[in-house]
Parts: sequence; structure tokens; C-alpha cells
Amino acid sequence: MSRSPKLFTGILASFALSCFAMVLVPNSQIGRLQPEWDQDTNTVYPVKNDQGREAYVAHGCVTCHSQQIRDPQNGEDIGRGWGVRRTVARDYILDDAPLLGSSRMGPDLTNAGSKDWRNEAKDDPRRPKRRDAMWHYMHLYNPSAFVRETNMPPYRFLFEKQKITGQRSVDALPVDPGQGYQVVPKPETVKLVKYLLSLDRSYPLKEVKGAPSAAGTK
Repeated sequence: MSRSPKLFTGILASFALSCFAMVLVPNSQIGRLQPEWDQDTNTVYPVKNDQGREAYVAHGCVTCHSQQIRDPQNGEDIGRGWGVRRTVARDYILDDAPLLGSSRMGPDLTNAGSKDWRNEAKDDPRRPKRRDAMWHYMHLYNPSAFVRETNMPPYRFLFEKQKITGQRSVDALPVDPGQGYQVVPKPETVKLVKYLLSLDRSYPLKEVKGAPSAAGTK
């Protein structure tokens, strides 16, 4: 007697069970998540911001940097200063393909735009008082000037040498490319840095126990 029907039925059942466990159940749990409204601050979280995201993807930032914070039981992400709470599914519901990343050659960037984000010890004299746009431009231009042991290559192709006509650009880097010239970020670089400065998932969510309150994130 042929065993083909039983084999086919077994394969079909295995596929159906896998689909149920890996697709339908997770979708029933998180597939209908909506942004959360904070009544105290009249703010909706998360906030969608795609400006510069294309440049972040195009230049492979997601290859070496993750955007996911683990809880203290599973890692030292919070202790390193990468975030004040773990990230959850609701943080990514507005992302068109979340940029979670799968490796950390560099620090996690989930909250790179937060004023509290750091990648150094609290008492490290190299820790900048502020990571503003110019800090990011200089870091992209010459990463080893900030972190001596970094694996990050310089992204100098994101900048251009430009002849000064009139006043120097407010975005001109403090480097000397030659008399009468300046080094400025290209338009895509400006967008990339704006994206980095927009990364901040430190807002409170009800499903994260022990997360800071809305008042505490100010």
C-alpha cells in the first residue's frame, strides 16, 4: 500500500502547524498594536519619522549597528547608556521594515538622538557634553578621532570640498582643506544626521514595567 497520502498529509499538517505557531499566533498578539496616547502630555508614541532613513539603509549602517535594547536580565544595554528601558513591539509598528540589526560592531543606536544616550562611562573625559549635528558630521568624517579603537571607517565621501563664496557655511567642518575652501556635508549626509538625531525611544509605554514616566523623560 502506498504511503504517499500519509506522507503528504504529514507534510501539510507540519506546514499548517508552523504557520499557525509562527504567523497567526504572533499576529493575534501584536498584529493589531496601535500607537499609545499619553494623556498627561497629550502625545502619541511612537512618532513616525522617515527623513534620512533611506541614507541610513543605503550606507549600510544597519550592518554594524542595531536598534533594539535588551532588558537587564538579557544584556547590559541599559547599563552601557544605550537606553533607559527595553524596546518592545509597539516601538516599531510605524517602521516599514524595522532596522533591528543582527550585529553590533558599533553601539546600538535606538536612542542615538536622546540627550541621555552615551557609549562611554559616565566619568569618561571623552564623553561629549552634547552630540549635535556637528558632532555627528565630524564622527562620520573621522571616527578614530573620537574612538581610537573604532572599527568604523571614515565616510569622507559623504562630504565635499567647496570654494567659499561669501560667508562660510554653518555646516562647514572645522578642518582645513586649503585656503579659500571648506568641507561641507552633502545633502544626503544632512538627512542621515537628522535621522540619527531623531532616534529616541525613551518615551514611556504601559507594557514596559519599570520604564521612566513621561515626566522623567523630559
